[in-house]
Amino acid sequence: MANNIEKQLKEISERLEQGVKEIFTSERYTEYLNTMSKFHNYSFNNTLLITMQKPEATLVAGYHAWQKKFNRHVKRGEKGIQIIAPAPIREKQEIEKIDPVTKEPVIGDDGQPETEIVEMVIPRFRVTTVFDVSQTEGEPIAELEVPELTGSVQFYDTFMQALQNISPVPIRMMNVEGDAKGYYHQTEKYIAIKEDMSNVQTMKTGVHEVSHALLHDREVMDAEGVLKDQTTKEVEALYSVFQNVNHFKEC
Repeated sequence: MANNIEKQLKEISERLEQGVKEIFTSERYTEYLNTMSKFHNYSFNNTLLITMQKPEATLVAGYHAWQKKFNRHVKRGEKGIQIIAPAPIREKQEIEKIDPVTKEPVIGDDGQPETEIVEMVIPRFRVTTVFDVSQTEGEPIAELEVPELTGSVQFYDTFMQALQNISPVPIRMMNVEGDAKGYYHQTEKYIAIKEDMSNVQTMKTGVHEVSHALLHDREVMDAEGVLKDQTTKEVEALYSVFQNVNHFKEC
């Protein structure tokens, strides 16, 4: 019995490890990094707005950005996600001329401060609309996803309970729309994992999303002055899966 359990654990962990290794050494990984570099790194406020309106969103871009950068277009009838975008304006203003050395106003021959015309950038903002990749169609997006994992694990319930114990937020099994297998809800602070997946796929998704919750909570990152783009976040989450696979093998 014990030998059979060890064999099952070994087979599952080896499949997970091999899948992660193939990702990091494949041409697909390079394509993925190139693709991720084209996506904008949204501010904390906009991340919250996106999460509030579409928590399962993964890759977000504007209507024209999807067409120009990714050769995809928004499906008819899709409701966009509203965010705040900078829209600065430029104005010419007459100001006093300041001496670069003394930092004092420059006085002319007439005893009056000299002036100069400068162009000022005035910050302004507007509401704009973006769309998640699930709302678009066209050329495939380079992904790191491996084929969905299959198989059951005898100690599945124990593993998931241990994962919940280390997770900073609740883990919920629920209906997840689109192709996503799970997500971390930044505003309501919970992890959603798609229902009715195999034990192995659920475990892998759970580790991945808990990694995001631990490493990439937007409020914590903002408080600590940490800025990470989407590529960095996904690589860190994948590396966490790889580390947990190795730990799983040693247990």
